[in-house]
Amino acid sequence: MITLERTSVMNLENAIRGARNPMNSWDRMDSYYDENGQYVLGEQDLSLARRLCQAGSDHRKFIRQIFVSVDITAPLYWWKEYDTYKVGTVANSTSTMHKIHAKPFELSDFSCDHMDAETRAQMEQLVGFLEKLRQKYLEGKDKQYWYDMIQLLPSSYHQMRTCTLNYENLRNIYWARRQHKLEEWRTVCRWIESLPYAAELITLSEEAHP
Repeated sequence: MITLERTSVMNLENAIRGARNPMNSWDRMDSYYDENGQYVLGEQDLSLARRLCQAGSDHRKFIRQIFVSVDITAPLYWWKEYDTYKVGTVANSTSTMHKIHAKPFELSDFSCDHMDAETRAQMEQLVGFLEKLRQKYLEGKDKQYWYDMIQLLPSSYHQMRTCTLNYENLRNIYWARRQHKLEEWRTVCRWIESLPYAAELITLSEEAHP
């Protein structure tokens, strides 16, 4: 299970202006802000953006200046794979080490959506045992119980991070993960497809792609 919330896309105007710097073609910019304050790419700017994105990473540098902030809640096993994309990204996470004891353990704190009935029953017992350890830790702050919780915690435990990426990061993620066997990655790719101008700047293939 994964959720992506509070998405913000920023700096589109500056990025498209920068895309015109090499040819000094700023006079051809035809983008504008609509009545809702959203930046809308004009026909000429959009055409240029598409061509640059198809021409390869050296030509589409401008999309590295289109920033995206999003709150992602996902299991630890997914975050281990996400950390492959650390270059050009920033993330502030909720702290497992400092706050693992701050609230009761519940089944909803874990990804169980693909478990069969027998496995889910085992998971319920484990969650109950983790809660007993938490209660024992709160009673006397014995560090042994804290270690027990940390080391027993399954990789299906949810963590929330506020992430900042750019459209180039997202392009790399999309082309590498769109057919991944983890459903979480497929959900992320559907979210990427929903971003402004994703079809022109992210999911549009280069000419070298089949």
